Amino acid sequence: MSDPWIDLNSDLGESEESLAKGTDFELMRYITSANVACGGHAGDEHTMRETVRIARQLNVAVGAHPGYPDRENFGRLESPMASAEIEATVRDQIAALAAVAAPLGVSLVHCKPHGALYHAANKSAEIAAAIGRAVLESDEQLIMVGQAGSATLTLWESMGLFCAAEAFADRAYEPNGILRSRTLAGALLDDPAKAAQQALGIATRHIAVATDGAELKVAAETICIHSDTPGSVAIARAVNERLKQSGVLLRAMSQ
Repeated sequence: MSDPWIDLNSDLGESEESLAKGTDFELMRYITSANVACGGHAGDEHTMRETVRIARQLNVAVGAHPGYPDRENFGRLESPMASAEIEATVRDQIAALAAVAAPLGVSLVHCKPHGALYHAANKSAEIAAAIGRAVLESDEQLIMVGQAGSATLTLWESMGLFCAAEAFADRAYEPNGILRSRTLAGALLDDPAKAAQQALGIATRHIAVATDGAELKVAAETICIHSDTPGSVAIARAVNERLKQSGVLLRAMSQ
């Protein structure tokens, strides 16, 4: 039996401040895939270039992180956009990042929708299909990242897309398998040890413990650590070290 492996991903390039402070750089020391904001909810040509440059330096895979084009609300509110509009903005955001990455010798590996767009795809096959079409038009080799166990992954696979199921180290799970709302207490696992324990359970046992103590089946190829979770660098370090100490191989999902 081969050793277990997992990819660690994080949403990056979402602010000039995090780049200037070195937070994004420090996070990328402990992950294997970077989801780069590409002009929708956040990010511009400069932040994209800097993020891709750091990822190349640290041998971290680069993927697009398209969101609703709503910078005021950071892409966290669902938009009434038509499916054709969603398809167009996702396609344009992927193209913007690819255009920045190419001169640096970096090819995009994956695509992970951001925030409200990610969750809207889980609820609406029409939205999920629009995102899938945009990726097929952009680069059919891109790996789609979606929540483990969601119908979204099944739909994308039916469209001929490669997929990677995602779980979360720093978010609490409800008994029904959904993530606990950020508006509720205990939604974030900001204790590095607790986040590392959850990541280990997912990577080695395909299990996450829900808020009521029940064990949930969570089969994933990639685990997310949110860059905006308080203490994200400490969380990423703890997750990285705990997994390695337990014999889990950390590698990009494309490998």
